[in-house]
Order: sequence, then C-alpha cells, then structure tokens
Amino acid sequence: QGPWVAMGVRWGPAVLLLVLVRTWTLVAGQVRYSVPEEAKVGTVVGRLAQELGLGDAEERRLRVVWQGRRAGVEVSGASGALVVSSRLDREELCGKSAPCSLRLELLQERPLRVLHVELEVTDINDNAPLFPAARKNISMAELTTVPGSRFPLEGASDADIGANAQLSYTLSPSEHFALDLQKAEEDAETLFLVLMKTLDRETVPVHRLVLTANDGGRPSLTGTMELVISVMDVNDNAPQFNQSVYKVQLPENTERDTLVLRLNATDLDEGTNSNIDYSLQKLFPHDGRNVFEIDRKSGEIRLRGDLDFEDVGLYRLQVDAADQGNAPMSGHCKVLIEVLDVNDNAPEVWVTSLSVPVSEDAAVGTVVALLSVSDRDSGSNGRVQCSVWPASPFVVESRFPGSYSLVLREALDRERVSEYEVEVRAEDGGKPPLRARRVVRVAVSDVNDNAPAFSQAVYTVVARENNAAGAELARLWARDPDEAENGRVSYSLWEGGAGASVWSVGWRPASSYVSVDGESGRVWAVRALDYEELQVLQFEVRAVDAGEPALVGNATVQLFVVDENDNAPMLLPTTGGGPGLAPPLGPVAGSVAGASVEAVLGQDSETLWAWAAWGAPAGQVVAKIRAVDADSGYNAWLRYEVLEPRGKGPFRVGVYSGEVSTARALEEADGPRQRLVIVVRDHGEPSLSTTATLSVSLVEGGEKMLPVAGSSSSNVLLPAEGGLTAAGAASASTNVWLVVAICAVSSVFVLALVLYGASRCAPRAAVLSGPAAATLVCASEVGSWSYSQRQSRSLCVTDGAGKSDLMVFSPNLPPPPSVPAPKDTSQPQPSSLLD
Repeated sequence: QGPWVAMGVRWGPAVLLLVLVRTWTLVAGQVRYSVPEEAKVGTVVGRLAQELGLGDAEERRLRVVWQGRRAGVEVSGASGALVVSSRLDREELCGKSAPCSLRLELLQERPLRVLHVELEVTDINDNAPLFPAARKNISMAELTTVPGSRFPLEGASDADIGANAQLSYTLSPSEHFALDLQKAEEDAETLFLVLMKTLDRETVPVHRLVLTANDGGRPSLTGTMELVISVMDVNDNAPQFNQSVYKVQLPENTERDTLVLRLNATDLDEGTNSNIDYSLQKLFPHDGRNVFEIDRKSGEIRLRGDLDFEDVGLYRLQVDAADQGNAPMSGHCKVLIEVLDVNDNAPEVWVTSLSVPVSEDAAVGTVVALLSVSDRDSGSNGRVQCSVWPASPFVVESRFPGSYSLVLREALDRERVSEYEVEVRAEDGGKPPLRARRVVRVAVSDVNDNAPAFSQAVYTVVARENNAAGAELARLWARDPDEAENGRVSYSLWEGGAGASVWSVGWRPASSYVSVDGESGRVWAVRALDYEELQVLQFEVRAVDAGEPALVGNATVQLFVVDENDNAPMLLPTTGGGPGLAPPLGPVAGSVAGASVEAVLGQDSETLWAWAAWGAPAGQVVAKIRAVDADSGYNAWLRYEVLEPRGKGPFRVGVYSGEVSTARALEEADGPRQRLVIVVRDHGEPSLSTTATLSVSLVEGGEKMLPVAGSSSSNVLLPAEGGLTAAGAASASTNVWLVVAICAVSSVFVLALVLYGASRCAPRAAVLSGPAAATLVCASEVGSWSYSQRQSRSLCVTDGAGKSDLMVFSPNLPPPPSVPAPKDTSQPQPSSLLD
C-alpha cells in the first residue's frame, strides 16, 4: 500500500490539484515525492506520518534536517505532512539539470531515528527567453558592404528545460536584413544577420530591428533584443545650402559687427566628411571684402565696414561651403545684400544766379535769383520742398524738379526795407525730415518816389523886434526818405505862394525881411524887424530834392514880431494943431452943479490950459490928458500920475483914464491959477514916460468961454462939448473905469498866445492887415485902452468861439503916408469917443 499525495499547482490562471503517486521502496526505507516549482506556500507535498506509519506525528516530533541551503519544505507538527514553506524555484535549485531531485533527511526524536525523503521539483514554463543584452550595436559601411554579408548574432537562453526551453527566432520586417539559423554539432545553433540590400547612410543612417525569441512552453514566452545597425559614412555627398540665393536688406545706417545672415550648409555625410568650412569667393563690388566678413565655422556673415546707399546700393556675394573629407566636396550659394536708403543726407541749396540790387519799382513777378536744390537720398527721402522764411515780398517757384526761382510777389519800398535777408528753406520728405537753408541777401535800389516833406504844414515863428540883421529866426527841415541824390534836399524862399503875405507898411516882399539857407533850411533875418512896421510875415519855404525828375515839398511860415518897449508915451495932439498954439478967442463954459469948468491948451508946447469955476464940487472933471504909445500890450498900457504939486492939492488925475478932476471943492484960497505936472508912464521893462503941464485958471461960475469958429480951438481941453452935467460926467467916468477894469491884465505872452491861436484857426489862417476905420481895443480886463485909426484885425484864438477878454493892443498912430486914412463918418471922432 502506498500513500497518495495530493497537491495543488497554479498554472497560468487555473489551480490544478495534482495527485502524485508515490514511489517508495521498502528495501531502502525511503519515500519519494514530486512537486512543481513555484507551488504556493502551504501546499501539502506528502503525508509522511500516515505513509510511514509513524502514528502521532506530534508525539514523534518529526522535523526536516537541512544539509546545505534550505529546500523550501518542512514537516507540519500537527498533521505530520510535508508542506511547502517557501518559494521553490527549480532553476535556482537545480539550474539546467534534469530531473531536479532533492534529498531530505527527517529526524524523529521519539524514538530517535533518521528517515530519508527524495523530493523532485518539476519544471514549469516560468522563464522567458533571455538575450545577453537588450541592445546590440552593429556597424556597416555604406555602399562598400555588399548584399549577402553575414553578421553573427548571439542567441537567447531559457532557464527552463525541455520543451519550455525550445527556442525559435523572428526578425522585424526589413528590406535590407534577414535572419539565418544554422544547426551546429550537439544540437548547437548559430544565428546570423544577413544583408539583403546595399546600404545608403544618407537615406537611412541607422536601421533599428527587433530580434524575438519564442520558447516552446504553453503558453509560449518571448524575449527580445534591439539590433541597432549604424551605417558608416563615406564622403559621397557635397555640402548643400537650403537656398541657392539668399536676399537680405540692410539699412545704410546699420552699425558695424551687426549679424547680416547666418548660413547653414548641410552635408549628408558624417564625421569629418560633414565638417564644413565657409568662405567668400566672389564679391561685387570688389571692395566688398572690406565691408562683409564670414566666419569659416559658423557661416555667420557680419558687417565690418560702413554702408552708404548713395555709393553702393547692392552687394553680390558668393559663399562656398567645403567639407573635410579625403576628397573634399563643396557647395555654393549667392547672397544679395540690398542697402536700404535712410534719410541721412540733408538737402543742398545753391544759388546759381542772383540779380541784385532790385529796383524798388520792379514789377511783381520779377525773377530775383535762380536756385538749385538736390538731395542724395532717394524716394520720399529725396523729395524736397522749398519755402521762404520769414514771410517776405519774395516767394520760390519751381520751374522743374531741382530748380527753383526766387520771384518778387509784391511791390517793394526801399524806404521801408532797404535790404532783405531771405532764407530759403529746403525740407525733404523723410521721417524725420532733414532741412537745409540758404540765405540770399537782396538789396533794394532807390528811385525818386518820395517828395521832401516838412514835419509841419505851418510853422509859427515868434521873433522880437529890433533883432540884429542876420539873426537866425528858425530852422526848417524837410525829410526825404530817398537816398543819394534822390534824398538830397535844397531849400528856397518861395514868393509866389498863395499864402505869402506881409502885414507891413508898403507891402514889401518877404525876401526883404527874411532869407532861407539852401543847404540847412535856416531862416535868417535880412534886416532888423520893427514891430511898429511889421507885425506878421507869412511866406512859404520850398524843399526840392535832386532826383530826376525833382520832387517838391512846401511849408508855410508865419512869423510874428513881438513888441519891445522902444517907444515912450506921446501926448496926442488935437486936430488942426498941436502944442504951442494960441489959446482960443472965446471962452467955452460948462455948468456942473452951479460951477463952470473951462480949459485950453496954451501956446507952450508942454503946457495945457484949462478953466475951472469957483465952487466946483469934488469930482468935477476939468480936463483930460490924451496920450498914446506906439508899442503894444504892456508896453502901451499907460498910467497917469500927478508929479507936482506933491501932497494934497485941489486936483487929481485918473490913473488909467487921464481925467483931471477936482479932489475937493475949489476955494478962493486956492488962488486964480493952479499948475499941475502930470507924468504919463507905460508898463514896459524898463518903463518909458513923458510929462505934461496943465495950467488951470479959476474963473467965476457965470463966465463962459466959447470957441470961435475957424479958430484953433482944438488945443483947448474942455470938460465937455457944450458943457458937462453931473450926470454926463458921472456916466463918462463910469464908462472909463469899466473899460479900465475889463482891460486890467495883459502881457506880451497874451499877444503870442492870441497870434498862435490865429495861426491854428485854419491851415492858412487868414490874417488880414490894412487900413480900417478907427476901433477901440483893449489889452485885458484891467489893461489900458487906446484909440487906433490904423488897423483892424480878426482873431481866432482857439477852435471854439473867440474870447472877449483877450484883445490886441495897437499903436494909436496916424495912417502911414502911403496909405491915406479912410474917412468914415459913421465912426465917432476921437474927441467925442474919448469924451
């Protein structure tokens, strides 16, 4: 009887329970078991206690005694079964040996004895074929390796045994390679890789194949190895550029050392056969070698010089690439470098023709200058526009590209601008634009287009009388803005002017009083001026330039003569006689408040005679002293004073009226006759005077002295014509003092102011002179008055109405002999007016 051994084995995805029939030999006393490798831990290999009849295994205390390494089995103490205790690997335990049997010794302690057990570990296909290396590198030369060449390969190994270790090989598909398996002695096999087709490294530089080994197990396991077949190069390819022509654009302001282009030539060969050197072989222009440079190894072309579009706009380069094979091969390409224009050139302006000076009467459109403009740049950078700055009478016009004309666009005036500095500006169309400027100086020549002009149309000149002959009276200047002869002015006195007139006796021409210096325009007095002869002289001065034709300018001069106090007061003689005439034949009597006053001028030239009645009251006018002064203004303003007798006499004289009146009532104690010395003074500086002696006879109140017809009764000074009444005397006195009050203030300055106002009344103020009717004029509100038979004047003081408080003094002289005194019966006679 023999024990059954039940065992479960994992095989692939299923678990099989294998019942192994034990074989044992009683003679030897030995038990033999069989178990597959890789059985699970705990798998029962055999039931030793039962099969050997040992009884209670736990009591017997069986255990495995190891000799050498552990076999991976042990005896279960409770059941006495032999079980798998650790992994069983047949390849590890026995290698390639077949069969794999392990001798185990069992030790029984009660009673002590040794039992022998043989354990066979059977193989399963648990090992895939294994190549010596995962990759194998093989080198073959292109072209020179002929088809059919064989290259030995080392086959795979399988740790299993039997059918599990039977290997077969396959190669991945390839048109160039195949496998050859040859059987050798003692079942040895030799594996070869066979070349089927010529290799080309440039086509396929590396062939990658997979060699697969399959074992005979069920299922079969496989192992692989990569075959890397490198094709060795021969120098059979020249370097090649990816383009035959390279085009590059560079601005002309590109800085030196700038990378222009990086060339890359490729050589399908390898090693030294593919090492390439670059070189510049041909250049256009020839001096391009100094501008560009190529790196022999990297193929970089860099800028080494300066670019200038205006000198060279295109460079043509030829680049060679040569490999380093035993028989070097080379490739070629062309590089075209186009230089792009940069606006680096400013416009240039030249004056090709200049016609100066330009006459100030030149017509609009006259060409003054021809200009040439250029710009070395191209395109918009070379398109130039011209203009004139600042705004001036000139403008630039383009005749054709690059040519401009400087043209007069408006009339010139040399007197306003004698020379122009014209700036012609040229600007190109670059971004940013560049500019150029050219200054053209244009002188303007003069024409005689301006007449001499005085600063005033009318000059007012004031000169004192008695000036020395040759004295300078005024200085006139006419401006002529023309130049040279056209602006050289000469002066002359023009007698024919419409405004020429003379207020003088005899109407002499102006040249008899003044002259004009032709060079300087100074006005000189030809002779001494006499106010009493000439008060106003109006004439014209002509200014003539030396141009062709000559132009003329005129100015009116009004010369006012200012009075000097050079005439003393003079007693006014009566009509038909003078001092020294005989007294009247008959008395002239007047009764005033019961008193009569009579006065006559004695034969003595310095004595005046008058009569007064006894008992005449105070204030009774007994006589009037009449005196005139040939001067004017203050110089003719007269003042009367009693010089003798000093103290309190019976008579007094009006300060400004000249009326002699009683200072008190006349008495017999005053005597039959009173002698008065009266001085008449003017207000000039220094003052001039004259004296008159008045003899007053005291008569009875009833006596009257009547003038005899045809006699020289005008020498008798009478209080009134036909007698004076108190009312008449009072009225006369009031009228006189009213005139004195109105004409109190006057001066030479007032005269000048009046005369200047007359000249301002109109461009040619009409100042008329000549004989006229007798007129009473006064000097001021407090001034003197005088009687004038000579002249009458119309005055204009300001632009408005005339002033009544400004009057003109006139000498009270008889008319000049050359001009007879007018007879005007409508005007009162001097005696009646003054009375």
